[in-house]
Amino acid sequence: MHTIQPFLRYGPAVAAAAALPLALAAGPAAAQSGISVSTTGSTVSVTTSACTSGNNGFGRASLLTSSQASFAQGRQADLAGTNASQSALWSNVSPGTYTVIVICNRDGSTAGTQSVIVSPAATPTPTPTVTPSPTASPSLGVMGGLGGASTDYGTLTLAAGGVLVGAGALATAWFLRRRSKPYRL
Repeated sequence: MHTIQPFLRYGPAVAAAAALPLALAAGPAAAQSGISVSTTGSTVSVTTSACTSGNNGFGRASLLTSSQASFAQGRQADLAGTNASQSALWSNVSPGTYTVIVICNRDGSTAGTQSVIVSPAATPTPTPTVTPSPTASPSLGVMGGLGGASTDYGTLTLAAGGVLVGAGALATAWFLRRRSKPYRL
């Protein structure tokens, strides 16, 4: 009975640890769609190797917005390339979330579907120009020296700090003396 308990206690954890590398190797389901979609600025491109050349070329790709439901409603582009790799490209795409669908001409099958997000182009921020003026006086900045580099403390604050440091030194001396000779107060 005692030899079975560790197996019952740690068995599920060991099984989960053994299954984790297999689950990580499988990857997400979207990566197995047969197409690869990427964005560069306002350009969206799709690449696939699932479509072979037919009578009317490799196939077509469609870029759908969230309000479009079918392949025919989106911006369509013909696949171009070789039997090993085909691609399509859309330029001047507005920022937003899109779905790319690729359909092969040879058998009418869907090579894959994948979502893509087109980010708005970053606008460059103007760099302010600094013009020196002859009447500008330098600020004091951070003052160097002992303690309080940027704040001037008053006499009361310094006295209270000195009392705390002195009390700490006396308490340390008393503790060490008492520890070395426990029979003395």
